[in-house]
Amino acid sequence: RSFTETLIRRKPVYKGLAINFRVDEIRLPNGRRAYREYVDHPGAAAVVPILGPAVVLVRQYRHPVGETTYEIPAGKLDGSEPPIRCIRRELEEETGYSAGRLRRLLTFWPAPAFSNESLHIYVADRLSPGVMRPDEDEFIEAVRVPLRTALSWIASGKIKDAKTIIGLLAYASGIRPTRTGSVRKRRAQKHARPRA
Repeated sequence: RSFTETLIRRKPVYKGLAINFRVDEIRLPNGRRAYREYVDHPGAAAVVPILGPAVVLVRQYRHPVGETTYEIPAGKLDGSEPPIRCIRRELEEETGYSAGRLRRLLTFWPAPAFSNESLHIYVADRLSPGVMRPDEDEFIEAVRVPLRTALSWIASGKIKDAKTIIGLLAYASGIRPTRTGSVRKRRAQKHARPRA
């Protein structure tokens, strides 16, 4: 049985600096017509930065929810930019750290009912400290948090951000990251994961 919906007409509603809004007229599997309203998003990348037994999180105020949040570093893809390039930039800008190794953890859809965004999560280790370079409209703080504490913050509700919850739980659960490249050529080796 097919559940596929066929596009009839696409109508741009709003073009923003970060996201766009569309309304598509579609044909349902039974032949009837309907409309789908959704956010058109270029995609994003996020990273779980590992520093010994700790992770590096970003503390910032999020206006839509009216709260200060703890999140893993992340950023929007710039056009057809590869996710790994995006996350190298965002990690340095938001935390000051550069990654000696980046490995892909997973990709997910944050809200497929009303957005076409794909979010790619990486794990970064072999971190080298540097200088934060946030955007001029970003007021953020990089904080080093023991992984065990960060996981307890998920349970207590202190961390509510979806990508952060997914990234931390996926890493702690033992999902094996795939090798995507190192800054310097090294022999592949097993990475000892700190205990949660």
